[in-house]
Amino acid sequence: MRLNEYRILWILVFFDLPTETQKDRKYASKFRKEMLRDGFSMFQFSIYLRHCSSRENADVHIKRIKRILPPKGHVGMMTVTDKQFGMMELFYGKEEKSLPNTPQQLELF
Repeated sequence: MRLNEYRILWILVFFDLPTETQKDRKYASKFRKEMLRDGFSMFQFSIYLRHCSSRENADVHIKRIKRILPPKGHVGMMTVTDKQFGMMELFYGKEEKSLPNTPQQLELF
C-alpha cells in the first residue's frame, strides 16, 4: 500500500498532571522525558505529538505511552490523519504560524 495523507497518522497526547509534591513533579517530568525519547515533540506544554507512517506504527507508540502513564493525573490520546492535521490553523497572538514539518517517509521498492 502506498502512503498517503489518509493513512499517515499523527498521535496527540494531552495531559494534566499534578505537580503539588516533589514526587508528583518527578512523575510528570519523567512522563515528558519518556515521550521525547519515543520521538514525540512538544506542541504546547501539555500537548505532545508524533508523526506515524501507519496505523500499526501508531499502535506501537500508543502502547508505549500506556506503559509509562504516571500514577495520577489525566492523560488523553487522539490520532488524526495527516490530511486532518494539515487543515489545522495555528496562531501566535494574531499572527498565523506554519504547522510542524512532516517527516519525509523513505519508500523502498
